[in-house]
This record gives sequence, structure tokens and C-alpha cells, in this order.
Amino acid sequence: MSMEYLNSRIKDALKMSGGNRVKARQQIIAWTFEDNKLLHTLAKPHLSGIVAYNIERVASGRADAAAQKASEATKQPQAPKQAAPKPKNEDEQFGMEILKAVAGSPQIFGLEDPGAPQKRGGVSQKHLDAINAMINKSSKNSSE
Repeated sequence: MSMEYLNSRIKDALKMSGGNRVKARQQIIAWTFEDNKLLHTLAKPHLSGIVAYNIERVASGRADAAAQKASEATKQPQAPKQAAPKPKNEDEQFGMEILKAVAGSPQIFGLEDPGAPQKRGGVSQKHLDAINAMINKSSKNSSE
């Protein structure tokens, strides 16, 4: 019975929208706010996946992190955090450089520019000579 109800509501929405699927989708979503039966029928095939996803999200801590991030976005800006203390010796300084390299953007060596498109170079004369030699050798072997 519920699938018949769902199908009839979808047909009604399509009829109201003149066959426009986007408008029909918007109409069905609007109806789900008032019609719990329609909402339940739409969500029933997907309910297990929706629940499993949300359980995993909360159990892994992503929900808390997202909530904290959202609450921080609404707070007033605070004073900037103090910089990390300067390393005292060369070993500590070297370690900090490694950490910065791992955590930061990759270092560019030489004249590389990752944003610039790379042009393909032309074929060298040496390469052309090698191909012609193979062709000539192949044609001599086939004619014999």
C-alpha cells in the first residue's frame, strides 16, 4: 500500500510541475514536511544506510569535531595564538624544519613550477634517425 501511495504522490507532483522533474522533486520534499507517511515511505529503503552512517560518524568522533568546528565559526575571533618557542639547538631546529616540511606545502626544487603547463618537446633528430633505421631494416628483411 505504501509504495502505491508514494507512486501516486510522485505522479501528482509530476502533473503539478508539468513534467518538470526538478520542480516535482522540490514539491515532494515540501510535502514530506507535512506528510510523515510520504517521508517514511521515501526513506524506508535507505534507512539502514542512513542510520549506519550516522552511528559510524558519532562513534568515530567526526560528529564532535564537526560540532566543535561549527561552534568555533560562530564565536567571536580571539587573539592570535602565540608562536611555538624557538628551538634551542641545531638538532631541535633541524627537527622543526622536518616537521614544517611534512606539515606544510611541498618544497619546489630547481626551476619547476607546478602550475605551469608542461610543453611537449619536439622529436629529436637522433630519435627520427633511429626510427628510420628500424623501418629500413624491416623493409629490407621483408623484401628478401
